[in-house]
Amino acid sequence: MSTFPGVGDKIPDIAMTAPDGSTVKPSDFAGRRLVIFFYPKDDTPGCTTENKDFSALAGEFAAAGTALLGVSKDPPKKHAKFIDKHGLTAPLASDAEEGGLSDALGVWKEKSMYGRTYMGMERSTWLVSADGVIERIWEKVKVKGHAQEVLGVVKG
Repeated sequence: MSTFPGVGDKIPDIAMTAPDGSTVKPSDFAGRRLVIFFYPKDDTPGCTTENKDFSALAGEFAAAGTALLGVSKDPPKKHAKFIDKHGLTAPLASDAEEGGLSDALGVWKEKSMYGRTYMGMERSTWLVSADGVIERIWEKVKVKGHAQEVLGVVKG
């Protein structure tokens, strides 16, 4: 059984793709804390709510010296449409189909629904320190109130 990074470990510095096609990776945020929230799919009800909630609080996260980054395996063009459609301000990144950050952290995993198994993103949030160390992990996140809870932890 493989082991994944956890609290106290360095976040893997794996590149992802921003909606504009540029590269984004955790080390780009060095010097400030980073909240990476992994979500299954753009434009689905829970994911839309989560992204809107983090976007609504983006100013407060910034004031607390913390960057935001939402990550799914949706392609960059889909992220761009999702951002435009909902006026999102929390930056998004597209993780690699294989070998991406979600794979390295163990949040891309086998799921099942209606008796069918498939690979999917487990909704989770990772708080990373200014020097790239994982401070806290929220697993199997429930969307309601989550962004506010994370902000509370960031503000301490």
